[in-house]
Amino acid sequence: MLAAATMGLDLIVASDGALPIGGGPVIPVHPGDRDRCAEQVASRSGPVDAVVAADSPMLLLAAEVAARLGLPHNPAGALRAAADKARQRECWADAGVAQPSYRIVPAYAPDAAVRRAAATVGFPCVVKAVSLTASQGVLRADDAAQAVRAAARIRCVLAGQRAAGPLLIEEYLPGPELSIDGLLTDGDLSPMAIFDKPGMPDGPTFEETLLVTPSRLARRIIDGAVRTAGHAARALGLRTGPVHAELRVTGERPAMLELAARSIGGLCSRALRFPGGRSLEELILADALGEPVPAGVRESARSCGVFMLPVPRAGVLRSVEGRADAEAVPGITGVTITIPVGRRVRPLPDGEQYLGFVFAEAGTPAEAEKALTTASQHLRAIIG
Repeated sequence: MLAAATMGLDLIVASDGALPIGGGPVIPVHPGDRDRCAEQVASRSGPVDAVVAADSPMLLLAAEVAARLGLPHNPAGALRAAADKARQRECWADAGVAQPSYRIVPAYAPDAAVRRAAATVGFPCVVKAVSLTASQGVLRADDAAQAVRAAARIRCVLAGQRAAGPLLIEEYLPGPELSIDGLLTDGDLSPMAIFDKPGMPDGPTFEETLLVTPSRLARRIIDGAVRTAGHAARALGLRTGPVHAELRVTGERPAMLELAARSIGGLCSRALRFPGGRSLEELILADALGEPVPAGVRESARSCGVFMLPVPRAGVLRSVEGRADAEAVPGITGVTITIPVGRRVRPLPDGEQYLGFVFAEAGTPAEAEKALTTASQHLRAIIG
C-alpha cells in the first residue's frame, strides 16, 4: 500500500482484516470463500489494470479475481503446487530440476515407515511439514531414532497450527545457502536480489538469521542458481509475478530447497533499494502493470543486509533491551521489533515468528555482516 501511494496509483483493497489498511475503503473478503469473494471483488472493483496479492493466503483469491477480469495471473494449480512442499518435489522430479532426494510419508505414518523413508534418503536427513513456512516444522535427523522423534515433534506443531498434510523426508545437502528474489515474465526469471545466508545453521533446526546481498559466491554459481530457480518456477507452472527461491550449493551445484510465489517475507525487503530509490514492492507493482523492470540493478555499489532476530526460548515477551546500543553500531540503518510486549512466544521450529529485524548498509558484504552480527549481540530478549 505504501508503494502504491508512492507511485501515485489508485488502489482498491480487498482484505480479511489482517492488513493495516489505514481507514481507506475496503472490500471484505475471506480467502477460504474464494468463488463468492472473487465475484464480489470483480463486481465492485470496476476496471483495473492489475491484481496483486499482498500475502500468501491471498494468492489464490487474487488469481481468481484476475481471471474474472481478464488480467494476467498464475494458474491456480501452479499456486497450489508452490504452497505444497511435497507437490513441489514431485513437479521438480518430473522436470529434472536439481533438488535433494526425498520420500513422502503420511503425517501420522507409523514409526517404521518414517524409519524406512529416512534410511532410503540417507543420513543426515531433514524432516519437514509440507504446509508450513519460515523454517517452522523443519528438523535435521542424524539417525533413524532422531527421524522418528522429529516426525513426532512436527506432528505437534501441525496440530497446534490446525494444519494438515504429509511429512517430507529429504536428503540433507551441505554447503552455503542462498535466496533469490525475482520477477517472472512469461516464465522467464529476472533476479532482483540474491542473498547469502552466512549464519545458516546445519541443524537440528534451521532458523534463518543473516541475509546479506550481493552474494559473495562465484558468478558462475550464481548464474547456475538463477537458471535452476527459473527452471523450478516454470516446472510448477508459474508464469508471472514475484518468486522467492531457496537453494543450497553443494560443491558448485545449486539445488532447490523451496520456492514461493511471493516476494521475500517479513520486513526483509526493507533492506533493499533499487534505481531511483524504489522499493521491491514498487518494482512488483510496476511489473504487474506491464512496465519494464531492470533485473538485479542496485542504486549504488553498497551492500546491505538484514538480521532476523530469533525467539531464544518459550514464554511471555517482557521487553527487548539494548536497542539504542544496536542502533548505534556503524552501518546499522534500523531496528524494528515486531512482536508486542506481553505476547507469548515460542522458538522455531515450534513457533512461527521472529522477534524483529535489524537492517544494515555498508561498503562490502563482509562489513554489512559484521554490523548486523554486532548489533544483534547488543539485543537481549527478556522472556518470562
